[in-house]
Amino acid sequence: MKNLLIIGGSDAGISCGLRIKELNPAINVTILLKDEYPNLSICGIPYAIGGEVIPWQKLAHRTLIDLQATGLKFHMNTTVTAIQPDQHTVTAIETTTQTGKTYTYDQLLVATGALPKLPPITGLTTSNDHIQILHTMADYFAIESRLTSVKKVAIIGSGYIGLEMAEALVNRGLAVTIFQRGSEVLSTFDPELGAKIHQSLTDHGVNVITTARLAQVQPVDDQVQIQYADQQIDQFDLVLVVTGVKPNSNLLSEAGAKVDDHGAVVVNDQFQTSLPDIWAAGDLVATKHRLLGSTYLPLGTTSHKQGRVAGTNLAGQAAYFQGVVGTQVVKLFNLVAARTGLTTVEAQVAGFKPFTWTSTVDDHKAYIPGARPMTIQIIGDRQTGQLLGAQLIGAYGSEVAKRNDVYATAIFNQATVAEVSDLDLSYSPPLGAPWDAIQAATQAWELALIRDGQTTNQLLSEQQY
Repeated sequence: MKNLLIIGGSDAGISCGLRIKELNPAINVTILLKDEYPNLSICGIPYAIGGEVIPWQKLAHRTLIDLQATGLKFHMNTTVTAIQPDQHTVTAIETTTQTGKTYTYDQLLVATGALPKLPPITGLTTSNDHIQILHTMADYFAIESRLTSVKKVAIIGSGYIGLEMAEALVNRGLAVTIFQRGSEVLSTFDPELGAKIHQSLTDHGVNVITTARLAQVQPVDDQVQIQYADQQIDQFDLVLVVTGVKPNSNLLSEAGAKVDDHGAVVVNDQFQTSLPDIWAAGDLVATKHRLLGSTYLPLGTTSHKQGRVAGTNLAGQAAYFQGVVGTQVVKLFNLVAARTGLTTVEAQVAGFKPFTWTSTVDDHKAYIPGARPMTIQIIGDRQTGQLLGAQLIGAYGSEVAKRNDVYATAIFNQATVAEVSDLDLSYSPPLGAPWDAIQAATQAWELALIRDGQTTNQLLSEQQY
């Protein structure tokens, strides 16, 4: 019987193990888990903190009993310390007893995910109980235990988790300040759309400070003092740091596996590493992007896909990862912001010739009560017409995410902007229009490009005289 060992019990690791058991139940699959919470939705933690998910146990995609019923075996509270590729072994410590253990494998999947990144701010350390990160269930419990005595919270970072936490903490009745290093919140969007999210935060009482140059963080009595670069000082009961992640790849890099400039493990399309019989998937690996080639883009949806592909191969069947296009979505109060593909700047850096156009369209026919405007930005290549990216912001309930998914599908299949009009999309007046908002936005892009070209030609012609 083949013995497969998996390090990590979150998205990629569980997805891999379940896929193996679907295709080849005879394979012995053992999962080493650092804590006691396999297959919990870490992405759902802000909603548990905000009171929408009660009790927190509902964050589990599947219960431990359900997972074990598939034949998966778990070793909880087990921290792997090293991999020995030549011996096909890993060494670990059982953390509750501090007992050393050695596990053997025929094949190994490493799915250790990512680690939080802390910005280089003097005094910023998680050894201070008033400064918290949000990455594991242990972090959730630490934050939850402090919120009963907290009134004023600072969030450093305004990405997806930062925004979701802002909403959650406002829902808990707390005063929230967000510090964002860049010129606008949600930096994965173009600034003009990020400004709409900024306004929503402000409308709901969140204090938003952009272009924030934080000079120092230090404890003062029972609070944390944050000093700006311009010497302004604020004090908070709790500081939450959500400034991105980095690959948790040390185990593999120390074992000799190839890593890229991001520190992400290099894998092929089947998720084999450069080491024999060792595979890797999830937030620790370099990701195949259909427009950019290889990049680092840690996302839960991507980890699930990668784990499934790795599991198919480990079960003895061939499968290949087809890549991603950077599709993301976030809900903030009464708005939804979604994006896919490339931003204008990303497209320029990648060597495309982007033309960007933003439209405002209704989510369904205006003569039906309740129609609400959506802002849709289209990025396409001005020379080939290829659809490169889309960004959407609209009211919660306006199918923003699913409309974004149509653009994601088109980008995945290398469609042109014009070809979006050929899609056979559903229509009913309360739900859409004969030309859906998706197509109205791409048609507006086409028209704007034509007019831009006419203006350019006119200017060139005038320069000849």
